[in-house]
Amino acid sequence: MNIRKMKSLVTFLAIISYFNFQCNGQSKMLTVAEKSEFKSTANYNDVMTFIDQLKKSSKFIRVETIAKSVEGREVPLMIIGNPLPKSPEQMSKDSRIVIYVQANIHAGEVEGKEALLMFARDLLFGKNPEYLKSVVFLLCPNFNPDGNEQISPTNRTYQNGPVNGVGVRHNGQMLDLNRDGMKAESPEVRGVISNVFNKWDPAVFMDCHTTNGSYHVEPVTFTWMVNPNGDNSLIRYMRDRMIPEMSGNLLKKYNVENCYYGEFNDMLKPENGWFYDASDPRYMSNYFGLRNRLGILNENYVYADYESRVKGCYRLIYSLADFVVSHGSEIRNMLRETDRKTVQRGLNASIADSFAIEYKVRSAPEKVTIKTFEAEMITDPNGRRRLQKTDRQKTVTVPYFIDFYGSKYVRLPFAYLIKTHDPEIIRLLKTHGISLEELNTNSKIDIESFEISELKGSARLNQGHYTNTIHGRFVKESMEFPAGTLVVRMAQPLANLAAYLLEPQSNDGLMTWNFFDRYLVPQWGMGYNQYPVFKVIEKADLKTVRLPPAQ
Repeated sequence: MNIRKMKSLVTFLAIISYFNFQCNGQSKMLTVAEKSEFKSTANYNDVMTFIDQLKKSSKFIRVETIAKSVEGREVPLMIIGNPLPKSPEQMSKDSRIVIYVQANIHAGEVEGKEALLMFARDLLFGKNPEYLKSVVFLLCPNFNPDGNEQISPTNRTYQNGPVNGVGVRHNGQMLDLNRDGMKAESPEVRGVISNVFNKWDPAVFMDCHTTNGSYHVEPVTFTWMVNPNGDNSLIRYMRDRMIPEMSGNLLKKYNVENCYYGEFNDMLKPENGWFYDASDPRYMSNYFGLRNRLGILNENYVYADYESRVKGCYRLIYSLADFVVSHGSEIRNMLRETDRKTVQRGLNASIADSFAIEYKVRSAPEKVTIKTFEAEMITDPNGRRRLQKTDRQKTVTVPYFIDFYGSKYVRLPFAYLIKTHDPEIIRLLKTHGISLEELNTNSKIDIESFEISELKGSARLNQGHYTNTIHGRFVKESMEFPAGTLVVRMAQPLANLAAYLLEPQSNDGLMTWNFFDRYLVPQWGMGYNQYPVFKVIEKADLKTVRLPPAQ
């Protein structure tokens, strides 16, 4: 056989092999959960091998690395599209919406990991290619690979499967990655901010978890971003339209019972209400909301069987995709308008533009229905009083306490000025994608400074920090600022995030997480130094030069 015929035969066999896989690949390529009949979950090598099989079998998937963990494991990102975008920059001229779904941030909460692998396979080789005409999917099934490698049946023993055990909550630094959104001390969170949020700018993000709370029937729960310092029109859109439609679709189309995520404050009196209290942006879905994008928290019910949790999560991802396909233009236009409004607010700062330094919660306009169980108080063999679920099911329709609103405010400025040229602070602001400038000449500027009256660290370590609480007052004055002073203008899409990081009384900013500690107290004597961030309240002609973004 001559060389030309040999090449033709090889090409023909490759084509046959490809089409055989297209027809049969889905049935041959099973996840660890599926192969074990939902008794086991995938380790790091299982995940990477499965992704590699997908990559070799389809031209519509590319795999990138979000980060490398402290123990040296890659955090994989599957990019799936038809056509596959060559670069994120290409998406600016693409009509498709980018969705990012992430799982296993807490590696004991594993069903999202298995569901995402199943979803990626079925998206590539299933019978419904319509999704890829409207959406580019970014999928990360194993965000915490170091925690995942500690799979053991002794972890989360109260959880209903898998029997081979699950990983641990923390990463290789003993950090809870879902408390790292603002301080970004872990390579995983720095990586997702830099290589997903900044690079791809997804319109929608869903973070997959497992519950630890109240008893109910529904295997899938989920809810929307809630921090009131984000754009409230986006919160209302999710509360009133997106999440209700997804919930109804999940039940009617996919036959998965579900409810919004929350807990009963009192299982003995569930009629008092269903509560959600994780409002800070250290939680990744709320962090995403500060970026003017749509964040969803998925919490699968810990006491449902493992198979139901995995399949429920899998179908929730499809329900999300259904909504985005149906409302893509609406979402794109809404987010574009939100960015425009944020920039315009920064250009024309007014007294009405404010930042909530304290907030409260009230019930959402609509009540929620939860299929719960009656509970009773018992005394265990150790003499401790605790709640125990009974088999008596009870359906309640109750207020859903999730609408967070500001109760104490400070005014948002035209710009922030930062006198310290601290490389860690600059690095962190750049990592978040915040646009930085420097004064290019010495300038006398009217500002508000913050005089500290009390600074108190927490009594107990939190993620390696004695987090700060600060009290004081703003003082108007005119001050000289040298050339090189950092400038953060509020006329940028990430202005809400910048304010949350830089406001002294923010509950999740640089002050909270000790980034400014060394600048606050004099070496000798009493009292405090000025907080090193100053607010230019009124519009000013600041002479600046732009700093390059993070590389």
